[in-house]
Amino acid sequence: MARVVVDVMLKPEILDPQGRAVKGALTRIGLAGVADVRQGKQFIIDLDTEVDDAVLAQLHELAADLLSNPVIEDYELSVDVFGGEQAHPDHTGTAVGASSDAVVK
Repeated sequence: MARVVVDVMLKPEILDPQGRAVKGALTRIGLAGVADVRQGKQFIIDLDTEVDDAVLAQLHELAADLLSNPVIEDYELSVDVFGGEQAHPDHTGTAVGASSDAVVK
C-alpha cells in the first residue's frame, strides 16, 4: 500500500492575491515577522497497489495534466510506502519524491 501526496502551488512568479490577503490578516491580528504567504492545494491518494516505475510515471502525468495547471502551478509528488509482507507494521517512509521542475516530458 502507498499514500501519494501531491502538493500544488502557484509558481513563484505568479501573483498570489489569496496569500497576500492572508499575510495582511496575520499582520493585523498581531503575528509579527510574516515575510510571505503562498496558498496552495494538496491531494492525498491512497493506493492498494505497489508503486513501480509505470505507476509513478502515470502519477506524474496525472499531477501535471489533471491536478495542476502547468502554466501557472508547480507540483511536488511524494510516495509514502507502508504495509506489505516485508514491511514493519510501524514503519512508514518516503520512497519517492519529485517536483514538476524535475519532470521532463
